Amino acid sequence: MRRRRVLSILAAAPGLALPVSGRTAPEAPLTTWTGPALGGVGSIALHHPDPAAARRLVADCVAELHRLEAILSLWQPDSSLSALNRHGVLAAPPPELVEVLREAQQVSDLTGGVFDVTVQPLWALYRDHFSAPGADPAGPPAAALQAALARVDRRRLLVAPDRILLAGPGMAVTLNGIAQGAVTDRVAALLRRGGVAHTLVDLGEARAIGTHPTGRPWQALLSDPEAPGRTWDEVALVDRALATSGDGGFVFDAGGRFTHLLDPRSGRSPRRYRAVSVLAPAAARADALSTGFALLPEPEIAAVLAGLPGVEVRLLRHDGSVARLGGGPG
Repeated sequence: MRRRRVLSILAAAPGLALPVSGRTAPEAPLTTWTGPALGGVGSIALHHPDPAAARRLVADCVAELHRLEAILSLWQPDSSLSALNRHGVLAAPPPELVEVLREAQQVSDLTGGVFDVTVQPLWALYRDHFSAPGADPAGPPAAALQAALARVDRRRLLVAPDRILLAGPGMAVTLNGIAQGAVTDRVAALLRRGGVAHTLVDLGEARAIGTHPTGRPWQALLSDPEAPGRTWDEVALVDRALATSGDGGFVFDAGGRFTHLLDPRSGRSPRRYRAVSVLAPAAARADALSTGFALLPEPEIAAVLAGLPGVEVRLLRHDGSVARLGGGPG
């Protein structure tokens, strides 16, 4: 399975419950779409007084989704991101790629560098190691790990409107910790421009505009990735986004010690929480923060949140307890 597909399944595993049209009041029908999105399955639910206009807007959203995939996908060989990784430099980059990378750099600064889009060499190391016959269950050799870490450095990713440069040999970028949120934001903005006042877009991360058309908030149920069917929290979404990361959705090894959540400082997987959910004004920020926070202890998360009004975090600890952090005025 492609990494994008694995991460999409992981994002869905903590669970986002979309309201279905059968539960909607007759005076507030929803137009819904479900289909392939960023290697997984995405959903859009919107209310529009003109059903034909609603269907046209959904078609526009799907076209925008595919356009953005052609820029941001790690796995499409002709994408702009693939070209950057292949050549180490990209001249005249699409503005969407510049915007996502600049947001990634901001979140990297906020999290002290633990959110780092240049971790792709680490992921490739673990993939290659554990796909080989007779792989050492302790992980890659120390020398190989250090060699991969030498190719991970957010400070050597140089981003400008006219050029993006990977200023180190063997570097590569993955946007798997932010692309879903960024695309969700753009699709939600397209719907808002189209006059939609009530919508929930879920493309691996969720973004709500307004309330559900019945007037209540959109409701999201968070389910335990290690206990399917068990809900560990519920959140109301009105004009904000939700993103979830967890360490149990994809592991490289049979023992479950090494996951896709790799700390760029050590090259290891700390496995701090079963799930980390972030509520924020925008999905790209929520997506990136959920990835970074999955690698940080709770006091450090709280310190970051002190400077981010309007951002909330829900943590599902490995003992089953839940922590709620942040949530100041924003």
